[in-house]
Amino acid sequence: MKFIDVAKVKIIAGKGGDGSVAFHRELYVDKGGPSGGDGGNGGSIIVVGKSGMTTLLELKFQKEIKGLVGENGSKKKMHGKNAVDKKIFVPLGTLIINEETKEIVCDVTEPDQEFVIAKGGKGGRGNARFATSRNKAPTIFEAGQYGDSFNAIFELKVLADVGLIGLPNAGKSTLLSKITSARPKIANYPFTTLTPHLGVATVNKETFVLADLPGLIEGASVGKGLGISFLRHIERCRLLVHVIDMSGNYGTEDVYENYLQIRKELKGYNINLENRTELIVANKMDVDISLENLKKFKKQIKHNNVIEISGLMGQNLDLLKSTILKTLVKLKSEKNLWEINENKHEDFKHYTLTDNDDEIIVTNKGNGVWEVSGQAVQKIYNRYPISTYDNLLIFNKKLHSLDLFKTLANKGAKVGDMIKIFDYELEWDGEW
Repeated sequence: MKFIDVAKVKIIAGKGGDGSVAFHRELYVDKGGPSGGDGGNGGSIIVVGKSGMTTLLELKFQKEIKGLVGENGSKKKMHGKNAVDKKIFVPLGTLIINEETKEIVCDVTEPDQEFVIAKGGKGGRGNARFATSRNKAPTIFEAGQYGDSFNAIFELKVLADVGLIGLPNAGKSTLLSKITSARPKIANYPFTTLTPHLGVATVNKETFVLADLPGLIEGASVGKGLGISFLRHIERCRLLVHVIDMSGNYGTEDVYENYLQIRKELKGYNINLENRTELIVANKMDVDISLENLKKFKKQIKHNNVIEISGLMGQNLDLLKSTILKTLVKLKSEKNLWEINENKHEDFKHYTLTDNDDEIIVTNKGNGVWEVSGQAVQKIYNRYPISTYDNLLIFNKKLHSLDLFKTLANKGAKVGDMIKIFDYELEWDGEW
């Protein structure tokens, strides 16, 4: 399956159903009164973590995801049916980000974990709700509210305890296949690994997850080659295992320079990534030149914390696995700086539409025409369609409460001027 780790989708929760205007009609029942029911709530958009998924391919080709609309209210005070919520299944390790605000909406890390990322609109009230002792036959009703909407970025970061990093041909895929049951594609040419592969290693009934990440090249952290697409996956790994071809590509490359190149890319991508705990694995020790290169390399890095293996021949793999497990146990008992930064969004707030209720925009279009817009005005416009006289009165009252007419007067509007409020064109009588 093609690996897709970033997808951009427009998320639109369902609109609430409209309230109904109706009056009770029954033989021998005089003046039955208002009986319009409320509209149902719109469907919310929910993301669900699904184990076994490894790609965002299903989202990649969707321009938008829309929630279902709530059912309109009906006569006899019948409530419209609430719309069914729409669920989006995503791989574990998926971040959902608001593209405009860059806010992290949620982080899906557990199987069957659910997050409401866009709440459906509330259904409007029917005219039965507005009956009073002074107005026993109201024709007031509310339209359903619009649901939350935003442009979402779905970003997948592989969840693994250990990340295998290194240059292409360092032997990461071979190593993963030897110490886990994973079967990545293996060949002796650059960029064999085009997608991250996960495997589970077992040591004395204890397990940990390894990820074989695509090889990095110089400039990966600034967008060159394959690395920039997968460096993000390293952020999730608690421990980095730096696999080095100690033969120096059979004597054609400087081992120490190769090591520094990877360290440079880690630092260039993330300010804390180079501080992640690292185990250095000297691979291909079955090659004659490797021993000489290792002695020189240890002097250059100024410590002897290097594990010598041969992934191809299976040498010292038990030692490597036990060392990884011991390091992970130690790390889990410590609170590292990178963990604090990574988990600073633990208490995610579900995304909700945030309107500026005080926003009113009045524009003089000339020739006695004024245009009114803004979130506060749009909210009233959406909520109270002026298809009945009572709704026209309440629409006017709501605008008055915003001091809109006072604002128009202060800006120079005159009696008889045309006031455009979205699709409505109203003549102003000058009262405020």
